[in-house]
Formats: sequence, structure tokens, C-alpha cells
Amino acid sequence: MRQHNLKIWPEFFDDVATGIKPFELRRNDRDYQIGDTLHLEEFQPMLGSFTGRSCNVVVTYIMHATRNAEKIGLPEDFCIMAISPADAS
Repeated sequence: MRQHNLKIWPEFFDDVATGIKPFELRRNDRDYQIGDTLHLEEFQPMLGSFTGRSCNVVVTYIMHATRNAEKIGLPEDFCIMAISPADAS
């Protein structure tokens, strides 16, 4: 299990931090695995700076693209991860 430090845009941060958005769609360029922790740091892309807010979530499921990925609309180099707050029991 690894920790991945990632940027997250302000329009998604609160929903992830509160558990309203229990998934992340990401390019699968880090070999994400179930049990990995995502350390998400809020980032303002228009300003090119971090806000100072962050949260940790744990990957609980991963949907990888398959050879038939075009049938479900998921590009082959992306994955959808189910996540939950890292401090949840």
C-alpha cells in the first residue's frame, strides 16, 4: 500500500472531504491499488497555487479500463476509484 500525493480542484474538494463524492476518476499513471491512500491537496489551477487544505482517502475499489473500454466510455489509461475517508472505521 502506498500514499499518492495528488492535486484536487476546489470544486471537488469539499465533496470528497465530506464523503459526498465517494469516487475519483484519474489517469492511471501511478498503478493505483486497493488500500492505497490518496493525499489530496486542494489546488487552484487558475492561480497555480495550493490553498493549504488537504484530506486523506483510502481506495476501496478500482474500475480499470478493459479491452472493451470504449463500450463504457472509460479511456484505456484512466480508472475510477471508490474512496472513503482515511479515518473512517
